[in-house]
Amino acid sequence: MLFDTHAHLNDVQFDQDREEVIRRAREEFDVRYILNIGYNKETILTTLDLIEQYDFIYAAVGWHPHDAETCTEKELEWIRSLTKHPKVVAIGEIGLDYYRHYAPKAKQQAIFRKQIQLAREVKLPIVIHNREADADILQILKEERAAEVGGIMHCFTGNIERMKQVVAQNFLIGLGGIVTFKNAASVQEVAKQVPLDALVIETDCPYLAPHPYRGKRNESGYVRLVAEKIAELRGISVEALAASTTENALRLFNIPTMEREGS
Repeated sequence: MLFDTHAHLNDVQFDQDREEVIRRAREEFDVRYILNIGYNKETILTTLDLIEQYDFIYAAVGWHPHDAETCTEKELEWIRSLTKHPKVVAIGEIGLDYYRHYAPKAKQQAIFRKQIQLAREVKLPIVIHNREADADILQILKEERAAEVGGIMHCFTGNIERMKQVVAQNFLIGLGGIVTFKNAASVQEVAKQVPLDALVIETDCPYLAPHPYRGKRNESGYVRLVAEKIAELRGISVEALAASTTENALRLFNIPTMEREGS
């Protein structure tokens, strides 16, 4: 029983076969829960459509650092209002991206801080996008007391020391397709050593497909390949890895027991 904790099933790459992709994840790969990410106005709206259509898909809503310059108080208030929806279970993906530089660092940091503050107000965990911004991310998380709500460090690619710092801030480590790559020794070492109660798995579909689909469109069902690789690295069964990571996600997102049992 798997939980894909980071998906973009509303992406245009799924427009021709979205229903089939979701069915395949559910029926062929035993993906029982999916967190779909809305990271700007357009993707938030289509994410909301998805969670109304599928009872096992949940939503994170937030403003991506790439779009930081378009995030005003109006957008933040809209996000706050959406958190009243029972299936909106996280704020994200939010954070810093110093690789693309689509928005100035100062603006990214300001919007990141405001959304952490919002998450603390509404008592929801945070899904973090971090690209080449480790030090600033960790500093802002500490200064804004993000540990009070915790969350996921999405697509974690840091080393063991960074992993320990993230876990100390009450965040879970999100591992995806990269862990299956032959040249991903550092991420594989993290997969071996991260505490099992601090680990979740994800696809980031349609991006970052695991081996043997690397370079092709990713989909939620492939989270099973991530689970298989991490289980192999840790020397445990896929079933044990799946059970632990799913329980970690359910606990973080506070998905009610009744919904867990009914899925």
